[in-house]
Amino acid sequence: MESPSLANNPRLSTWLDFSQPGEVHLHMGKSELGQGIDTAVAQILADILGVAVDQVIVHAPDTVGGPDENFTAGSLSIPHSGSAIASAAAHARALFRDRASEVLGSADIEPVDGVFSANGTALSYWDLSPEVDLSVDVDVDVPLPPGAGTIGASTPRVDLRGKVHGEVSYLHDMRLPGMVFGRTIRPAFRGANLASVDEEAVRMQPGVLTTVRDGNFLGVIAGTEIDVLRAQTALTVSATWDGNPHPWSDAGVSEFLMTVATDDVVLAEANVNDAATFTAQYSRPFLAHASIGTACAVAVWSEDMGRLEVWSHTQGVYPLRNDLARAFDCPPDAVHVHHVQGAGCYGHNPADDVAFDAAQLARAVPGLPVHVTWSREDELGWGPFGPAMVVRISSTTDESGLITDWSWDGYGNGHSSRPNTLPTPSLLGYSELTRSPAIPASEDPPPAAGAGIGRNAIPGYDIPAIRAVAHRALEMPVRASALRSLGAHMNVFAIESHIDDLARQFDMDPVNYRLRHLSEPRARAVVESAATAADWGSSTPTDRGRGIGFARYKGLGAWCAVVAEVEAVEEVRVTGLWIAVDCGRVINPDGVENQIEGGAIQAMSWTLRERVRFDAGAVSSNTWEDYPIVRFVDTPPVHVFLIDQPREKWLGAGEASMGPTAAALGNAITNALGIRVRDLPITADAIVAAMDD
Repeated sequence: MESPSLANNPRLSTWLDFSQPGEVHLHMGKSELGQGIDTAVAQILADILGVAVDQVIVHAPDTVGGPDENFTAGSLSIPHSGSAIASAAAHARALFRDRASEVLGSADIEPVDGVFSANGTALSYWDLSPEVDLSVDVDVDVPLPPGAGTIGASTPRVDLRGKVHGEVSYLHDMRLPGMVFGRTIRPAFRGANLASVDEEAVRMQPGVLTTVRDGNFLGVIAGTEIDVLRAQTALTVSATWDGNPHPWSDAGVSEFLMTVATDDVVLAEANVNDAATFTAQYSRPFLAHASIGTACAVAVWSEDMGRLEVWSHTQGVYPLRNDLARAFDCPPDAVHVHHVQGAGCYGHNPADDVAFDAAQLARAVPGLPVHVTWSREDELGWGPFGPAMVVRISSTTDESGLITDWSWDGYGNGHSSRPNTLPTPSLLGYSELTRSPAIPASEDPPPAAGAGIGRNAIPGYDIPAIRAVAHRALEMPVRASALRSLGAHMNVFAIESHIDDLARQFDMDPVNYRLRHLSEPRARAVVESAATAADWGSSTPTDRGRGIGFARYKGLGAWCAVVAEVEAVEEVRVTGLWIAVDCGRVINPDGVENQIEGGAIQAMSWTLRERVRFDAGAVSSNTWEDYPIVRFVDTPPVHVFLIDQPREKWLGAGEASMGPTAAALGNAITNALGIRVRDLPITADAIVAAMDD
């Protein structure tokens, strides 16, 4: 059960602490972002140690003493962090058991409710803690014990009580002694230069402490939130900007991505048949994270400016620390980053950007904590977007319809400009400073890490010859970075749309056509389970259609199949989703179902509604009216069916349903209307445009 998390943090004492009676303190480097990871790892630890879940205290990631687990991303928290914690727990249990055996004079002894008993004497982990040295490297060869049944149970989320009862649970509600409030003013458009601003008049406003200007970075600090909002408005009104707006617009994104200079990566190389049976092109626009809450951070510089402390809802406390250290030209150990839960996070959102904003403003008021929250317009207009993509697929079949050759080309910006991954800091505010370089074009994770543009580009079907090349654009119309599932959302939509069209060309049932190309038993099982649950093949009312989508996330994660039913009259209405998923050994069934359902609803929103709109260097879709997302009234019944594999390793589930849901919806709309829409989102206008093609 070795994992990168354990390889990078081998010391047992980094993970576990038994110094507080009745409590096991778990330090981890993966962030609780609303996905329930704190609950899942508490279950793993409790199960292996033989203690109650409520005895486990999970500490949020912290750069002082906590393990460095890089980013919370890629549906890898359970495979990486969970596996590390399991090994640490097994080793700790063995060390305590051996010491208990020595003291109690019994070789056959195991903990029950955290207590070792023999010969009429009982010793708990906490009784033995002073005598057990955890300053050793974790022995990954210690076998995992049978467990106490906590793994596999739908344990209630450990973080919900405070949120439901309105306790201080989020960074936005955090208040520190002497705290003041800051806001920033973003440029009028990308490429704008701050020509003038009346800082003096704003400093004279009630409650204002100071303004901060450096190049195109402009901000203000005040004693209360209402005062800082008034000052922010005044600065915005008085600021004038010049420069040449970028000429890009969302209407020409696909053409831009296919003509701009690219860096090409070959993902699969084979001699494919040039006589294609079917060729088609698919696309999606840039997508926003669109969290209901906006980004927030708190920062304070020590009075001697020798140390920076930051509270952030970042996905990676250590990468953020390193980028802040680079930005402020200080040693990494002079920066202390705490993770605190914040707005929902689906990838690289503006959490790291606002952390820089808070730190930059805090330099002007040493010793005072500065609390900064982004506005809705900044969140939707300036946060990193999920990249737009264009996919071209050509396929060849034999006379029976079996696919013999497959060719894929994917075009788009890279899917990562996360902190500490680019040559210079990738923090928005840093790029606005005098003499700071622009944020470089986004990179892609390497294929071994799941790729970016090419994530799920290789179909999960039995196809003899596959060619796949990812074309990463070296210019960015707007800043792009990681958004939930990266390229898998677009690629699975394109692949599964293509598969459906091939099935129809040969007059074959789409489910049966897929099964003809699937020999992997676990893949077949999710397809068959979703189809059975949805009563595939039964008649549907007029103007309704059903479609299916399938993929194994990243080709090495969870298997997922989705059947969608839609009603298409005046608009597309989703009437049901049936989802089968195999994510290996299930830790918390309720938690997995929540992740799969949440991913499906978000994919539904991307597929049917969402599109970043921009022109002349400015994003115009920066309000909920201009960037609509699905609402509660739009959400259909979602039925999730877990295929538990208790003898298999556990796999991440957070992103498994994104691509299959998008594909199932597209295929259901085609089934209902007889029209294929290949350019997302599938709006009424897009359907009309497809009719005219």
